[in-house]
Amino acid sequence: MMELTDEEARFIRRKIEALKIEHRDLDDIIERLSRDPNLDELQLRRLKRRKLLLKDQIALLETCATEAIRVEGKSARTPCSRPT
Repeated sequence: MMELTDEEARFIRRKIEALKIEHRDLDDIIERLSRDPNLDELQLRRLKRRKLLLKDQIALLETCATEAIRVEGKSARTPCSRPT
């Protein structure tokens, strides 16, 4: 795994923060929709699926950032590895 540049690390941190904001926003929307008596189950399922996808993306990016710091140049194949 290659070490991240400062620019790449900043990009990943910004991306994680943006995904976390979207995740929180979806949480609020899902909460409000759940209280609606005319609930659209399909829409609710889609929003929940999107929220889970965001959670997975956040976890992957956080793992990549952590591995880049920890591994620092050691040869390791991970889902975050860039081709050398």
